[in-house]
Amino acid sequence: MSRFRALWQASLNATKKALTWNAEDLMPPSERFIFHFNSKEELKKWHLYSDSEYGGLSSASLEITDSGNGLSGIFSGNLSMDVSEGSKWNISRSGFCGMRSKKFDGFIDLDSYDTIALKLKGDGRCYISTIYTENWVNSPGQMEDNSWQSFVFVPKDNWYIAKIPLARYLPTWRGNVIDANMEMNPSRILGMSLSVNAEGRVPGARSGPGDFRIEIDWIKALRTA
Repeated sequence: MSRFRALWQASLNATKKALTWNAEDLMPPSERFIFHFNSKEELKKWHLYSDSEYGGLSSASLEITDSGNGLSGIFSGNLSMDVSEGSKWNISRSGFCGMRSKKFDGFIDLDSYDTIALKLKGDGRCYISTIYTENWVNSPGQMEDNSWQSFVFVPKDNWYIAKIPLARYLPTWRGNVIDANMEMNPSRILGMSLSVNAEGRVPGARSGPGDFRIEIDWIKALRTA
């Protein structure tokens, strides 16, 4: 076979292969790591917040430790319903702490996925998983991201993989559910958070002021269908 004919045949074979692609080849993997708490570098991606910013007395910390089965994140602290005397803030409630991811570089596209999964070891409290998306629900003049929330009950002392369908995340504004028929845009996700509130709200879950502690291995996006 001449050199020219060999090149022509190779080109023809490559073209045939390109034309016989499988639709599955174009699909992203069935799961995608969003956060993996297996390195102290992960701490740089998060910041903490609590009612202490508004005169409350709750406190929180986030650290990466080795509890015997490899590195994981520990979000812990103390929830207080009290308010500092002489606080300039007129807050209506206290007793909350959270860890929020810093904004992604642009946004991440999870349009090919339908579920958020979190591998957690908890303390029997109910936590709140929040997804922040680009602001298109509120008026353009508002600078806050849109937030979508779902409760996560974490059984005590055992590793547990919580799977939350994206459809279960409800639109909220400053912690209150927006009573409107809206859908999240999963292709424009800006960040996430995990928070805890002393009020609880889930039957059977531990609630009230006091210590909290949740261990986090990873957060993933899943495609289940």
